[in-house]
Amino acid sequence: MIIFIFFMNIILSEAIAIEPNEILKNKELEAQARAIGKELRCLVCQNEDIQNSNADIAKDLRKIVRIKLEKGESKEEIMDFIHSKYGDFVLFSPPLRLDTAGLWLLPISFFILLTFYFFRKR
Repeated sequence: MIIFIFFMNIILSEAIAIEPNEILKNKELEAQARAIGKELRCLVCQNEDIQNSNADIAKDLRKIVRIKLEKGESKEEIMDFIHSKYGDFVLFSPPLRLDTAGLWLLPISFFILLTFYFFRKR
């Protein structure tokens, strides 16, 4: 019984934060909106995407994404618009630029240093 509840929670967890009035009637556009929402970070929750966040700003961002999809804008246009408004922090994978290189290189270099430290010959 506990396993059943666990799996049902996982299955239904994607739709918890989305309110019924936000869901688009067009299934393709709704799937695109959910995919875009998983790539955008909630500015309040910080480690949660806007699809799963109940924060007001996440609801507003979900509405913006859906409105722009209904207007016929592409994923790139929507991501660029939101990125221009809120900066790199709103993206789960920030762009690779000189000022964000540390975000990409620091974990890799930390992993390499730890690997050498733990697996060096004694």
